[in-house]
Amino acid sequence: MPHDPHRPKPFSMIREFHLADWFTLANALCGTGAIFSAISFVQTGGILHLYFAGALIAAALVFDVLDGRIARWRQQSSSLGRELDSLSDVISFGVAPAMLAYACGMQGFFDRIVLAYFVACGVSRLARFNVTAQDMSDASGKVHHFEGTPIPTSVVLVAVLVAAAAYGAVGPQLWWGEIRLMGLTLHPLVLLFAASGSLMISRIRIPKW
Repeated sequence: MPHDPHRPKPFSMIREFHLADWFTLANALCGTGAIFSAISFVQTGGILHLYFAGALIAAALVFDVLDGRIARWRQQSSSLGRELDSLSDVISFGVAPAMLAYACGMQGFFDRIVLAYFVACGVSRLARFNVTAQDMSDASGKVHHFEGTPIPTSVVLVAVLVAAAAYGAVGPQLWWGEIRLMGLTLHPLVLLFAASGSLMISRIRIPKW
């Protein structure tokens, strides 16, 4: 069979990965593992699953910080790496915290709307950053500020949920109880996710260190 020079080579995409990209993938894997752990808690009620989910999201944050530092240290960055970072962050700091909140008891109709809003805000925030990063960067290509809070700030919400789990405040015992509106349920604690999502899509400037 004649060789086609335009035919993709096996594992060609993998060969394009820089060292930092592997840390970015580790971020995504931690977020995925956290989602699995949240589901396991719903299935079994084992509180350790919630702790494990929280620990994995914290680990994802570590990998998220390291991938940027490694990219700057090795002076290696690419469009692929930027897209990988955004997709990984959506999983680890958007979907995973929302799943953890759902597992902890925020399962009412209005809770689901708020959690979906939170994820949508995170996706929008990352898309906006990718589009505007070039305009906000200096001559060296470094971005000195964010518009809106970064999506990894959701680890604060995760810390609140893990603390609630430690005090047994999950399910019917969830902090701040529940409100019935038109026969549908809202847990006031979920409003923290609404606030976090709104801050992510705001225009406030956050310095990037």
